Amino acid sequence: MAYTQTQNSSVSGDGNGARIVGSDSSRTAGPGPSVMASSTLDGDRVFSSNGDEVGKVKDIMIDVQSGRIAYMVMSSGGFLGIGDKLLAVPWNALTLDADRKCFVLDLTSERVKNAPGFDKGHWPSMADRTWASSVHQYYGREPYWGSDRGLPLEEPGEPPEAGGVKL
Repeated sequence: MAYTQTQNSSVSGDGNGARIVGSDSSRTAGPGPSVMASSTLDGDRVFSSNGDEVGKVKDIMIDVQSGRIAYMVMSSGGFLGIGDKLLAVPWNALTLDADRKCFVLDLTSERVKNAPGFDKGHWPSMADRTWASSVHQYYGREPYWGSDRGLPLEEPGEPPEAGGVKL
């Protein structure tokens, strides 16, 4: 797992995605933690707000139409993948701890234990807004799709520049 942070700030995030805490200035510059391959996060541990390990990252779910990360699917409970349940955790309910190379969920382990879940053979329809709203409500987060719905799209024009290089 290659987590590096190019910023010296200890906390970053705009409220629409997972927050990032910690820094790892001893590593060379490169991908992460602000932009990472989702496969880098597979199997990462997830801790509750009271410090208990409550699961591991199983999948990252992308809303294809908006291009946003919608959920982190976490495997919780069970032993070696047997008897575990899966939880769809809103991406904005997570904090990436770059120093410890894990995620922290802003819920106690008891709340995580009682969170709505599903088994690997019966996934919910994650595009169903009624289901998704109830999941976001459980985690105390605004749905990721609500903040900019209905805003007009900008007309395409010249490609933006970054450091004098056209993108």
